[in-house]
Amino acid sequence: MNGPNDNPYAHLERIFHEPGRLTIMTNLLGAPDGMTFTELKTACNLTDGNLSRHLKVLEEAKAVTAKKRFVKNRPQTTIFLSQEGRADFMAYLQALETVLLDAAAKAAADKPKKRAHVSLFSHLARA
Repeated sequence: MNGPNDNPYAHLERIFHEPGRLTIMTNLLGAPDGMTFTELKTACNLTDGNLSRHLKVLEEAKAVTAKKRFVKNRPQTTIFLSQEGRADFMAYLQALETVLLDAAAKAAADKPKKRAHVSLFSHLARA
């Protein structure tokens, strides 16, 4: 690592690193048609207030978009992962994988008896 851009920790976006937002982004990554607010709240195990707060931060970062409409005379908000959000989140996941693999390699070098666990982790990380 020669410069600050070579440091994988520098690529861990703080916006995604918070557990609630990580959960939201992970769920939306697997939902190309978006998720309703209620679906997302249930999937992420968040309260209305927590989900709203996290979504506001993600919307300001242009990671997600919200579309509001009425269904059977009731308001419904559907949340979508934006193209920019998808690209940024995938870059975050790649940086996180690099950091985790580095940590696993250091743990394996430090404690040889845990090598089986590290090998399993490495296999899962490649999947």
